[in-house]
Amino acid sequence: MAGPKVKLYPACDSNVWLRSCQEEIVQPITGHVTGDIPRWLRGTLLRNGPGSLNVGSMRFEHLFDSSALLHRMAALFNPGESMSDNAMISVYPFGDEIYAFTEGPVVHRIDHITLETMERKDLYKSIALVNHTSHPHVMPNGDVYNLGMSVVKGRLRHVLVKFPFLEKGDMFAAAEIVGSMKPRWCLYPSYMHTFGITDNYFVIVEQPMTISLNKMVRNQLRNKPLVSSLKWFDDCETHIVLVCRNTGKEVKRYMTETLFYLHIINCFEHKGKLFVDLCAYKDAKTLDAMFVEAIENMQYNADYAEWFRGRPKRLEMDLSSNLSKVEPKVLVDIGCETPRIHYDLHNGKFYRYFYAISSDVDTEHPGSLIKVNTITGEAITWWETHCYPSEPIFIPRPNAKQEDDGVLVSALVFSEEERQVALLVLDAKNMTEIARATFITPSPAPKCLHGWFLPDKR
Repeated sequence: MAGPKVKLYPACDSNVWLRSCQEEIVQPITGHVTGDIPRWLRGTLLRNGPGSLNVGSMRFEHLFDSSALLHRMAALFNPGESMSDNAMISVYPFGDEIYAFTEGPVVHRIDHITLETMERKDLYKSIALVNHTSHPHVMPNGDVYNLGMSVVKGRLRHVLVKFPFLEKGDMFAAAEIVGSMKPRWCLYPSYMHTFGITDNYFVIVEQPMTISLNKMVRNQLRNKPLVSSLKWFDDCETHIVLVCRNTGKEVKRYMTETLFYLHIINCFEHKGKLFVDLCAYKDAKTLDAMFVEAIENMQYNADYAEWFRGRPKRLEMDLSSNLSKVEPKVLVDIGCETPRIHYDLHNGKFYRYFYAISSDVDTEHPGSLIKVNTITGEAITWWETHCYPSEPIFIPRPNAKQEDDGVLVSALVFSEEERQVALLVLDAKNMTEIARATFITPSPAPKCLHGWFLPDKR
């Protein structure tokens, strides 16, 4: 008879999430390069994430509340850093312009060289969005799609918005709603950080983590953060909703187990089925784990590691059926977060590989980078003691023929030296180090969340 499950305490250093950048860097810093950076790797890596937990005497309570910090690491990997307004989750291109995102209706155009905030766009004014996900989809032709909430004919609905690519003109002014669906709970619309897109469908995963509209209104009046407006419904199934890209109407709905997710890895159609891969948790405790007090006390909390115990799962739905129950399949028994794929060629398409950082905080090497083969379930990891990588971004080799022919780039911070940062370059095939550039910053360097790589146009 098996004994009780042993609870393991976190093996990671909480300090990497609790640092506050105290000094703005205006001029690029010279770093030390080891290895050989591929000559074809030319561009700019932009990173976004929490930069400061303190503003004067006030201290933020949750990582998602803290002030944004933008990082730039150019082709020679000389980063500049600056503080911006609080769009602190991600960065995405709209045509030739770059915008910093959070989940509120306001996005900020930034100068990708100086990182200055150039313009503030209020999407409520342009397309009546109350909020939107931090992860829009950028299509091969330059069109951008995002999922948000809006009031349509007096009722709140989840809406899909298209920002059509324009060589000249304002993509935000040209935005249009191209699809919508009614929330399962009218006063508690589902919280959505990402969504999926395939050849024929928008894919909306309606989880039991919801936004209480009543609390949101009260909290806005009291200047409280979004996280305090969230409500989790225990033992409620998760719904997967397909909205037709041609008609904009909900056409199919499936059910699966109770789960919480932040990131969809990829969605695709294949042989009459639709597949949704996502980083799934049994509940929403992972958000509780992001409170500053919880991070500070993680080494004394025997449950903390379980709060982050997510697994990448696959939902496989038969497109000939509807309203059926889907049993998720674990792709690999490793915690994975902030997943990335060969986006340009495989977003919304059949794919084999994704890359991620470890979400298992109680393993021997909690700061691991992971490559997962979704077909075989095999995984390759990269790690270094006292090192904590950011989300890995895949950059394909020019004229690459294979899905994983390219490199991964990831920003590194270190637990034993809070002013040391590095830009790591890995071979995406075997996860071996090709090169890195290391820098010493004048003030602490916090861990970042999401980013985007802009290749040089020359």
